[in-house]
Amino acid sequence: MRALGTRWRTKYFTLPAPPVAARGAGPPIQGDAPPASGPTIHPVTPPRAAPHAPIQHYENFPVASWLCPPRLRAPVAAIYHFARTADDIADEGTAPAAQRLADLAAYRADLAAVAAGRAPSPRWLPVFTPLAAQMQAFRLPEPLLADLLSAFEQDVRKTHAGATYADWPELLDYCRRSANPVGRLLLHLYGVRGEQALAESDHVCTALQLINFWQDLSVDIPRGRYYLPLAECAAHGVTITDPDLDFPALHQYQDATNLIAACARHARASMQKGSEIVHRVPGRAGWELRAVVQGGLRVLGQVEALGATALRQRPALRKRDALPVFWRMLLM
Repeated sequence: MRALGTRWRTKYFTLPAPPVAARGAGPPIQGDAPPASGPTIHPVTPPRAAPHAPIQHYENFPVASWLCPPRLRAPVAAIYHFARTADDIADEGTAPAAQRLADLAAYRADLAAVAAGRAPSPRWLPVFTPLAAQMQAFRLPEPLLADLLSAFEQDVRKTHAGATYADWPELLDYCRRSANPVGRLLLHLYGVRGEQALAESDHVCTALQLINFWQDLSVDIPRGRYYLPLAECAAHGVTITDPDLDFPALHQYQDATNLIAACARHARASMQKGSEIVHRVPGRAGWELRAVVQGGLRVLGQVEALGATALRQRPALRKRDALPVFWRMLLM
């Protein structure tokens, strides 16, 4: 699935990880000194770590990162397992779409149960037992977790139908549920409050999701996943009447490079709107966010350089990208 909430591969975060930090918009790491200005920092009393199953899929979610304070590893791991399991329900195996949607509905019912203080069904106890403990200890907002499930459900429906996104508002609404809850949950854990910080986080997470889409065009289109907005396609002389036929042939259009460039500009603009978040989060967290922003922009630059070739070749960060990413982190 494409929801950023599980695979910032950078299918929860597919940005390839810059060597200097975990891939994706990793959680902010709290430092010793508060920022000179920005949102209010409200420390959260750490709970006793609840037991949780070993992580089988890392997928760039920095659960075990040394940058993550020990007191927050249990809630981050619980959120990860919740999102990772939902992603598996939506995307793994050979189950038909109807079965996937029924399972996600049951999964959503278990989320509602633990949020209300009731016991979940026995089916996903290894997920919901630790999640219930962390939701109570850290007052994790249920609507943000439910939004992630909504995005997974939409992915199932869209992929099954071979459906497209009509325009930017529709695609950005998907990002609002697939990506933005990730940043908001992590800011919540680190006690960062303030509308400006939340808005900036949303812009960064949306940008990362869009970069993920444009990075994975060569992967998604053959699998029947179409994220290029039809209105943007039409604006660049690309008419899509049958997505299953027209999107695989997109590289043949003379204006395909201009189309991809326009989509890349949209992602870059969103990232720039949110980049000040790196100055609002204290300590090592701000530096990890710098790595996330610059790693994402580096990939976006590769997409732009490839142009229409990105439809057949997936760009990825390499070791040689580490120094430029690090240098740009210092200049932020």
